[in-house]
This record gives sequence, structure tokens and C-alpha cells, in this order.
Amino acid sequence: MHTGDRKSLARAITIVENDLLGAEELLLSVDLKNAPPVIGVTGPPGAGKSTLINSLISQFLLRGERVAVIAVDPTSPFTSGSLLGDRLRMPEHFNNPYVFIRSLATRGSLGGLSAKAIEITDLIRASGFDRVIIETVGVGQSEVEIAGLADITLLVLVPEAGDDIQALKSGIMEIADIYVINKADRPGADAFAKNIQHLVHSSADESVIREIIKTVASQNQGLIELCAAIDKCGDRTINPKRKSFLFAEKAWRLISQSRMKDISRKDLALAIEKEVSDGGFHLYRFCAKYKA
Repeated sequence: MHTGDRKSLARAITIVENDLLGAEELLLSVDLKNAPPVIGVTGPPGAGKSTLINSLISQFLLRGERVAVIAVDPTSPFTSGSLLGDRLRMPEHFNNPYVFIRSLATRGSLGGLSAKAIEITDLIRASGFDRVIIETVGVGQSEVEIAGLADITLLVLVPEAGDDIQALKSGIMEIADIYVINKADRPGADAFAKNIQHLVHSSADESVIREIIKTVASQNQGLIELCAAIDKCGDRTINPKRKSFLFAEKAWRLISQSRMKDISRKDLALAIEKEVSDGGFHLYRFCAKYKA
């Protein structure tokens, strides 16, 4: 990929992310006919998602592939500031001409995805990359939310989760295509893998084959097997029902964003602060004014 293309893509993303002039035209012109599937990487904090992605990038580069990574960073609900730490998490790939890394802030969006994640992902998919990876912040609902965006979902867990895996919502267990047990050199990894296998077979559609791969991402162990599992998922024919679900999730989010466009969380907070200080705030009366 030429430097000019990277700069053009970065500019296009900025226009769409900030709803600048020309954003709608850019999105209407997006051609996704030959776009690669989106690989979603999610899981709880501390599972080693960024290290795993770093190792995946290395594997894909060895194949001569061009890789794009979207890293979603948490935004503080109080300051609206975001870490945007792509240089910190993937330093060895940041300046590689065959790798494009972009951080997005959640900007108060529920779950772990940015409000503009769908649009920006599609812009990147249409830009000639062989692999597109999106990493969520891995908090609460984000594990399920990513299923509406990714064609292939990796749920990254660690052996220490142990019995806590029983507490995971069934929805989270069912959205994954590949379960990655990272840091598998730690005690209990084999038993944990068997536990996952039992849960997968007991809770998911048995017609869908879900792989469990053990990795030690920091030492590049298990990455060849993981890439093979991703390839297998990418080669499958997507069930029409799942395809419709993916598009319905995206459409719902895009339409919701459009309808909420004129409502600012900051303005709401200021209006509420005034009513609270005046002593007359009533949540449902306040909300009724915006529903009318």
C-alpha cells in the first residue's frame, strides 16, 4: 500500500468519524464486493488481546498480506478523554507500510465499540487490505456487541478464568467462532480448554463447528493453528440467517445514531444540572420533552 493511499484513508476516516462535509458521499460510494471478512477480537481485560493481535499481524505479514487493525479505546464518561494507545500496544508494526492501525474512541457508546465503528470498518475494508481486525475494549456488553460487526469472532480467555467461565453470559459464549485460550503455558490450561469445550457443546448450535485454540501470544505459540482456524472460518459459506442478523445489527445501529444525532450527552448533562440545582428535576418529565 502506498503512503498516499494511507493518508487518503486516514483523511476519509477523519471525515466520517467527525461527520464532516462529504461523509455521507464517502459512505454511499463504498464498494465492498471484494472486501475481506472482519476478524473481531474480544474478551475480558488482561486476556492479552493486543499481544495476540500483534502476533497475528506478524503471521499475516509473513504471508505477504496487508493488514488493517481498528483498536477501540475506552472513553472516560467524565472527561471524554481516550487513551488511543495504538503506538503503545503494537509498536513493532506501527510504521510498517503494509500495516494500517487506527484507534477509535468509544465516545460514550454503550458496550465496547465506537459509535462510528461500522462506517470506519467498511471504509477500511474497501481499501484493499487482505485482513481487517477489530479489537474491542472488552467490557461487559462489548463481547456480544461485536457479533453484529465481525464476520469471524475470536473470544480470548485465560486459564485463570477457571470456574468464572460459568458466570459468562450464554450470549457471549455463543457469539464466538473461535475460542482462544491465551497464556496457555500457565497452570490449568488443559482443564480450562475441556471446560470450554463442554460449555460450547452444551449451549451452542451443534451444527456450527467452533474451534478452541491454545496460544502463548507473547512467544508466538499456537499462532499457526489460530491462523488456520481463521482461514477455515473465512472460507465457509455464511449462513443466510447469520448474514441477515449481521446486516440487521448494523442497520439498527446506523439508524439509531441518525435519530440521536441532535441529542448531545453534554447538553443533557448541563440541562439536568440546572434543573437539579433548581430543585425541580424529574427524570421521566425531563425525558418526555425529548420524546415529543
